[in-house]
Amino acid sequence: MQGSERSAPGGKINFNRLRQRLALRSPLHIGALRRFNSFCQFHVHLRFVIALVSAALMAPAVSAQGKNAPTVDELVSKNIEAKGGATALHDLQSLRLTGKLLVQEGAQIELAYLQIKKRADEVRTEASLQGMTQIQAYDGKEGWTVSPFFGRKDPERMSADDVKALVEDSEIDGALVDWQTKGSSVEYLGTEDVDGTLAHKLKVVRKNGDVSFVYLDPDHFLEIRILTERMRHGAHEEEETDLGDYEKAGGVFVPTSIDSGRKGAPDKQRIIIDKVEANVPVDDAVFHFPASK
Repeated sequence: MQGSERSAPGGKINFNRLRQRLALRSPLHIGALRRFNSFCQFHVHLRFVIALVSAALMAPAVSAQGKNAPTVDELVSKNIEAKGGATALHDLQSLRLTGKLLVQEGAQIELAYLQIKKRADEVRTEASLQGMTQIQAYDGKEGWTVSPFFGRKDPERMSADDVKALVEDSEIDGALVDWQTKGSSVEYLGTEDVDGTLAHKLKVVRKNGDVSFVYLDPDHFLEIRILTERMRHGAHEEEETDLGDYEKAGGVFVPTSIDSGRKGAPDKQRIIIDKVEANVPVDDAVFHFPASK
């Protein structure tokens, strides 16, 4: 699989920087006042009464707003229905996503992109450019990688910290579906602005301790942003992923525009999916660590 490129003048690509990119939110002082005349006392008292009345009138509204807030179960149920329903999700056994990976490195570099997911918890991702293919795969137990952009063409097993993101990628349904079965906890945190959209915010704590804040569109209840916090090699890491352009495949809506990178980074990498194939036959061998030749 070959990708195309838009590189700096002369057609040269800085692979050192490329591989780094791929290594995958005044008090009023009254001490000096000695006295008030009766006129001021009256107005102070009046303002105090008005404040009490206003607070009393606002309290029922605030209470009603709290009572009307959706529950975790309600939002998860709406998310499942928005994706196509529980039956369609259950029947979706594999996904093959083909497109391109766009990396901003001074100029824009375009790589051919392929991702294959299969139940249960298997994923393989490839990014290809100029005859070289970066591979990351997870078979439900261990992860491995081939990193030609790092000068390493032989498969290597990944550490437990490095494989965390792949474990999350292997979820065909996302973090919210069957969260109890996965050993996660979910908490509703209200709404928060996401680029002009007042999205529902859910906090997902996975059994390995990683935390994902999932933002659902208030009208369609599909994920529009996921902010994941994790510890990786002793350092705190925050990764932000924006999702959009959902398309239906196998009865399930799948995002075909994915922007990801460090939280707040202006130069996130973008994945554009051109083709989504559901329930395609997949050989489990593509996910396993290659046997020695």
